[in-house]
This record gives sequence, C-alpha cells and structure tokens, in this order.
Amino acid sequence: METDSGDGSVRAPHPIARLLAFAGTRRRLTYLGCALSAASMLVGFGPYICIWFVARDLIAVAPRWGEATAVGSYGWWALGLAVGSIALYFAGLMCTHLAAFRCASAMRKRAVEHLMHTSLGYFDTHASGALRRVVDGCALETEGLLAHKLPDTAGSVAMIVGMLALFFLFDWRLGTACLIPVVISLACMFYMMGGRGMDFMTRYMGSLVKMNKTGTEYVRGIPVVKVFQQTVYSFRAFHDAIEEFTRLAQDYAVKWCQTPQSLSLTVISAAAGFLVPIAVLLAPGEHDLARFAANFAFYAIFSAVIPTAMTRVMFMSEAFQSAADAIARVEEVLAAPVIEAPATPRVPRDNAIRFENVSFTYTGADEPALDQVSFEIPAGSTVALVGPSGGGKTTAASLVPRFWDVSAGRVLVGGVDVRDMDPADLMDRVAFVFQANRLFSQSILENVRAARPEATRAEVMAALEAAQCQDIIEKLPDGVDTVYGAAGAHLSGGEAQRLMLARAILKDAPIVVLDEATAFADPENEAKIQAAFGRLARGRDGASRTVLMVAHRLSTVRRADRIIVLDRGRAVEQGTHEELLAAGGLYARMWADYEQAVSWKIRSTEGSGR
Repeated sequence: METDSGDGSVRAPHPIARLLAFAGTRRRLTYLGCALSAASMLVGFGPYICIWFVARDLIAVAPRWGEATAVGSYGWWALGLAVGSIALYFAGLMCTHLAAFRCASAMRKRAVEHLMHTSLGYFDTHASGALRRVVDGCALETEGLLAHKLPDTAGSVAMIVGMLALFFLFDWRLGTACLIPVVISLACMFYMMGGRGMDFMTRYMGSLVKMNKTGTEYVRGIPVVKVFQQTVYSFRAFHDAIEEFTRLAQDYAVKWCQTPQSLSLTVISAAAGFLVPIAVLLAPGEHDLARFAANFAFYAIFSAVIPTAMTRVMFMSEAFQSAADAIARVEEVLAAPVIEAPATPRVPRDNAIRFENVSFTYTGADEPALDQVSFEIPAGSTVALVGPSGGGKTTAASLVPRFWDVSAGRVLVGGVDVRDMDPADLMDRVAFVFQANRLFSQSILENVRAARPEATRAEVMAALEAAQCQDIIEKLPDGVDTVYGAAGAHLSGGEAQRLMLARAILKDAPIVVLDEATAFADPENEAKIQAAFGRLARGRDGASRTVLMVAHRLSTVRRADRIIVLDRGRAVEQGTHEELLAAGGLYARMWADYEQAVSWKIRSTEGSGR
C-alpha cells in the first residue's frame, strides 16, 4: 500500500511492510512476537532492580548483615523475572518464526509462479544463477530478518527505552555518565550505516548476485577448462566477480568502518570507565553515602547491558539494509513482463505464419535486431531463414512462439496476431527445437514425455523411432528407462538434438520452429537428424506441418519450399534454392563459400618437412 508523503508525491511503503505482505494473515504473529520480545527485555530489567534492592539493604545494615531479611525474597524475585523473560522471548520467537516461514515460502512461490508466466525470452537475458540467487537467497535473508532480527529489534528498542528510564531513575548524574558511551556508539553507527553504508549494501548485494551468476556459468564450463588445462583465470568474468567482491568488502571494512567500529566497541565495552570518574567527583559531596554507594553498584552492574543493546542495534541496521535490498530484487523479478491472455482470445483459421513489417529491438540495444521484416509461410510449407551471424534469424524464430513481443508490426498465425491468442493455445500449436537444449535428470522416457505428459509408453517409443533414436536407446544400460546423467549415461550434442526432435514429434503440434537443429551434430548425427526432419514435417494424420527453420548449414535448407535471407535485421532476398542461386545475390555468395568449405582438405607436401 502506498502513502502520501505530504507534498503530493506518493511514497512507497517501508520495506518491512512490503515484506510482511508476503506473510498474509500470519503477519499478526510478527506483531505479537515483537511485542513479546519487547516485554521480555523489559521484564529482564527486573533482576537488576532486585540487585539494587539487595545492595541497598545490605549497605544500610552493614556490617549487621543478618538484619537484611528481605534479601532472600529479592533473590527469588530475580530468578522468577529471569525465567519469565526467557519464556516470553521463546514465545515471541515461536510467533515470528511461523510468520517468517510463511513469508519466505510465499515469496519463493510467487516469484516462481510469476516466472512461469514470464515470456521465455526473459530467461535469455537473465542468467539462471542470478535468478536462483534472487528467488532463493533473498527469501532466505528475509527469513532471518523476520524470525530473529525483527523481534530482537523490538527488544532492543524496549531495552534502550527501559535503559534510559533506569539511567535517570536512581541518580541522573550517574545515569548521564552511562549515557555518554551510548551516544558515542550511536554516532559511530550512523556514520557507518548511513549514506555510504546504504550504497555499500546495494553494491554488496549486486556483487553477490553477479558472483553467483558467473560462478554457475563457470561450473558449467569446467569440462572445457579441464580439457585445455586452464585455471580460474581463464574464465575472466568469474575471476573478476570474485576480485570485485573482495575489493568491495575490504575497502568498506578497512577504509570506512575500521575506526568508527573500533571506537564504538571500545566505549561501550568500557562504560564503567565513564562511571568511575563521575562517582569519584560526586562522592565527597554526598550526604547519604550509603545510598550513593548502592546507586553506584547498580549502575556499575547495569552498564554491562550497554554492549548487548548497542550490538543489537548495529545488527538491526545491517539486517534492515539487507532486507530492503532483498525485497527490491524480488520485486524486480515480480515486475518481469508476463504473457497476458487477451480478454477475448481469437482462434487462428489455419497454421500459416505471416510477418508484417516486423521490427524488434532488444532492451538496451542501440540497433534493432529486426527492421521492417515481412514474409509469409503458407500452412503446411517449410520455410528456411538463413544469413550471416547476427542477421536476426533466431530473433525472428523466437517471435512466433512469442518469446518476445514485437516492437512494431505484427506476427500472425492463421490470420490472428499472436498477441490476440490465448498463450496456452499458442504453445499447443507450436513445437520448437533450439540449439540450447535441456535434458532433465530423469529417464529418457520421461524426458521425451515432457512434451505431452499424458502420452503412453508406446507413443513415446514411436516418437523416438521416428526421430532416429534407436541406436541411442540400444547403447544405454536400461534402454529408454535409463536416467540421464546417472552412472555415466551422457549423450553427445547430436544425440541430445535427436531426443529434442522426438519431443517435438510426440507433441504433434501443427507448427514447428527449428533453430540450428544440426548445430552440434557430426556427419552421422546430421544424416539421422535430416531423416527425422522429414518425419517431423508430417503429422500423425499425414498432413504437412508448417515448419520455420533457422540454419547455418545450407545443405539442410536446399529442399525448403522457400528461403528467406536475413542480413542486419532485414529480409534482403526470398525464393527457392535455385531462384536465389540464379539471382547471384547474398545467398549465392554464401552457397559458394559453403561449397568451398565442404571441399576444403588438409594436404601434406612431400619433402617439405611439414
């Protein structure tokens, strides 16, 4: 809920309020837990007051100690108050833990649920390591804040208020002496935590996310690093992230916090050092020396509370800064664009695809990835997108299943703008195989069945056979029931690509998008993938599917019904293979380069010594 700041501007709610919103009805337990923690701290002052009564009575009858008959009852009161303080604190923590667990769980669920509805293109620009750090790590940090830091903060506030009251309850002069180290410590904390401290926490959390992201990428690239016998320095981004984090933490700790932190710890640990000189100066002028001695004994003992109170305040400030940054990062994920279903979804009349003056620019890019691109793919035909790297082929393919929404123009399926279709209907109509494939740590059967969970085992086996996967199944120890990644059950890039084709065949969608489907294939795998393409292009009922194919290997597109040549985001040529060769344009030059590369061989020169 937003509030009016008084000057007409709208002020965002406090991070704690935004955080507690995730706890739902259990936020009341947080308030109750904080109240119990505050009450625990106030009750915890009781034993100190009992000590003062004991000291007062003993000093009053000294040396006739036996006349101090109430000392025993004070002791029992002190014990009871101490036990009561512990019980209240324990009950408070139970309440705040229940609320914290609900808040962290709701935060994770809402973030993951939101990501499930986010456009798939979002994950191309946000690494999985960084998202995991935000969704899981930030929820974990806020859990600690609500479960421990927040009730401790309430207790600390109650402790400071009660401490200030007690400072002036018995002798305001001695109380003022105890207050001096508190003021100095608070000034040091404001120096460390305010201004630059807030900026540090933001950069600190950003550095953690960056290190987590690059660390995940490095772990995935370890096989390459080991093959070439390189060190962590070979993965410069990971090394630089570690160096940045180290430098950031060291600079803040040494250059900014060392002196004020040392001063703060010194003065609060030596609070009695401020008390003794004042007591020495005041003692000669006291008329009731016994009472003054009792007061001094109380303040000397009570000064031991000061380090505990100030340490809690310091950790409270750090926790609030961390929580504010964590909730901001989670809210950033929750603000990611989602694919919204239109109020009145339209149903395509067929499976034809049409690009009408489509332009698209990635966020932060200076130049458009696609610029006024127009072409048509009739229902049941196969159209290939080719062109130099960076020409916009993959971008164009990703606009059909609506991984991104166009910046201008329209992408039509069956005469309907994809933005006017129900996203679930669009996903049901499109099967896609991209060069970056993901196999789960499940059996091969379940990996393929992910395309259509209700498919029978026989249907999965038929899809695997159509995708030319028989040799893969035969070499696995448990056949189709082999768990991928277990006991050395790994596949080559080309073999994984064939499994992706089996998924697409099993889904039996009327539109197929292929992006560099032979990118990781050796000649043997490529031949089998090409055979699988032929099967994929036909549905179970024998009708031809609409196929949009992106390829660098021109041999895979010769038989396409139409070839679109993209260069620097523009469609510069269209036609069949023969028509484009006859035109003598960019495609003809690419084909000549391809034929030259295919015929290229390494030859030895006799007698050259090479």
